[in-house]
Amino acid sequence: MSTLSQDVVQPRVALIAATLASFLTPFTSSSLNLAIPTIGAEFKADALSLNWVVSAFLLTSAAFLLPFGRLADLYGRKKIFLAGISSYTLFSLLSALAPNLLSLIAFRALQGISSAMIFGTAVAILTSVFPPQERGRVLGINAASVYTGLTLGPFLGGFLTHHFGWRSIFLVTFLIGVTTLTLAGTKLKSEWVGNREEKFDVVGSFLSVLSLGALIYGASGLSSGSIYVVLLFIGITGIIIFVWYERSISYPLLNLKLFISNRPFAFSNLAALINYSATFGSGFLLSLYLQVVKGLDPQLAGSILLVQSLMQVILSPVAGYLSDKIEPRLVASTGMALTCLGLFTLAFLGAYSSLIAVVANLVLLGIGFGLFSSPNTNAVMSSVSKTYYGIASSTLGTMRLVGQALSMAVVALIFSFYFKGTPITPETSALLLTSNHISFLTFAVLSAGGILASLARGEIHGNHV
Repeated sequence: MSTLSQDVVQPRVALIAATLASFLTPFTSSSLNLAIPTIGAEFKADALSLNWVVSAFLLTSAAFLLPFGRLADLYGRKKIFLAGISSYTLFSLLSALAPNLLSLIAFRALQGISSAMIFGTAVAILTSVFPPQERGRVLGINAASVYTGLTLGPFLGGFLTHHFGWRSIFLVTFLIGVTTLTLAGTKLKSEWVGNREEKFDVVGSFLSVLSLGALIYGASGLSSGSIYVVLLFIGITGIIIFVWYERSISYPLLNLKLFISNRPFAFSNLAALINYSATFGSGFLLSLYLQVVKGLDPQLAGSILLVQSLMQVILSPVAGYLSDKIEPRLVASTGMALTCLGLFTLAFLGAYSSLIAVVANLVLLGIGFGLFSSPNTNAVMSSVSKTYYGIASSTLGTMRLVGQALSMAVVALIFSFYFKGTPITPETSALLLTSNHISFLTFAVLSAGGILASLARGEIHGNHV
């Protein structure tokens, strides 16, 4: 194949492969949420044990993002990407064949490690292949594939579980994984390496995995007992030790100069952390509101909540394209402002609020998040040199997962204060409404801070690297 045709084919193949890979993990996770009761019935498992089917994946995915991002920069982004797709596909098949709950949880944890390889490289490969003036568009397409997975997951997950059983979800994931692996393995010829001469930071990787795992697990169960407080403390202490250690070695896992001397990188990541902290819990709160307060069945409630994801699917490519033409901070900050407005309005939902008001707010949140996500990703990836594409992508992914955990921790704390162990039922809907009011107001204040962080990042287009 000629050099010219390679230059044309490689970006297209990279975009298709990255898009399929980015669809995989959110599709599996959102599909599996609908299958949890069926899994519990088959294995006769309690709620706490079933929670680990989801939590094990999130914990390992967040904990291993930074190490795999760094490995990709040092030894090849395609290598780590293909390893991630291969192992994710394998563990999908093994999950479908799991003989008991413990093995299913173990395979889900291994899937989380595999997804860290994908998250840490898919965006980095796209940034390596496409020139700066096209990054926003392709990153928008990639973001849309994530939201498509989240949107289709609940519908297809319910359909597959109802007609073919919960194991069929993993079999479908396996087939998509095989397709992605075949395409990337045979057509993606190039390799992208940041700096082969630097050494991998083993001690820093151990500290980051331990600290992030403890932080996320501790934050997710903060209201459930003292052991979670201890874990949260261990996580925070570990991060402090990690930062001190990283500043003292020649080849750190995470180059802290990116945060100290690179204003766009630092504030774009901070904006992402705040945005996910302020928005992730809203779906949980609205699901309870629609079912407990408004009396809707799960299927109808889920259909209403899909409105937000659909808006994100539609707007992410548009927002990415806009961020190629004008400063990403302007597009992303506009999105954060709309998100803030939507969260503030949701704080005033009452027992007699109309469903039209809920849908209108979901549209507003979808527009806000759609305008924020891909321009913010474009800003992060465009603010660093090629040497750091893998670690930049992984850092952004870590901000997302930590933000999601913190968002649910905020909800758990507020609920524990008002409910004090009381079950959530129609009889306690007044407590639910009060908890929702406080939660949404807290999220609105958080997102207001996110607007400031987003605006503070400075210009990107004048500093492409």
